[in-house]
Amino acid sequence: MSGGLDSTTVLAIARDEGYETHALSFRYGQRHTEELEAAEKVAVELGATQHVIADINLAVFGGSALTDDALDVPHHDSVEAVCVEEIPITYVPARNTVFLSFALAWAETLGSSDVFIGVNAMDYSGYPDCRPEYIEAYERMANLATKAGVEGTQQLKIHTPLIELTKAQTIQRGLELGVDYSWTHSCYDPVGGRACETCDSCLLRSRGFAELGMVDPSFSSANA
Repeated sequence: MSGGLDSTTVLAIARDEGYETHALSFRYGQRHTEELEAAEKVAVELGATQHVIADINLAVFGGSALTDDALDVPHHDSVEAVCVEEIPITYVPARNTVFLSFALAWAETLGSSDVFIGVNAMDYSGYPDCRPEYIEAYERMANLATKAGVEGTQQLKIHTPLIELTKAQTIQRGLELGVDYSWTHSCYDPVGGRACETCDSCLLRSRGFAELGMVDPSFSSANA
């Protein structure tokens, strides 16, 4: 759970489906640590039984504008300028593979067979580790990788309830479940703790709100 729009909606969905939720966030060397403050609030508001922030450091490898100070986060004048045909520089190498490995380890210790992740293959920035075929391959691997899987006490299922939803559909689903999106933070390059409004993440979520006739509550204009 990053504290952003997608993972917050997924937590609400898991709760609505009757799961006891254990939320996992990461301090992975990202420049936008404001999301972790949002994640803590979301976990409380949506009644997570437990919220863990795992410390890892993907910044030692660099290679992403989210973890490498030598690389600038791209900014655009409009959402139409966000290119989804190329993998953007905000892609963090192997991030979801690393995150899911931690989730797999925690699920085994909890005796759980269910992991929820907010990946999306519709309104997203072209990340390869958000595609259905990646999730399917990871799930197959995960069931070969653990003691619980080998002994037959765990049959891991990776739930991706947003994978075929647009941002607008995701927001609508969250609103139906009582999510207040002012709790959330998705910006890649915040300024003074506030959303920049022009990075890929800000523009994609802003379009989702606009399609519902709403203004993104994380934007300064919405809070003026």
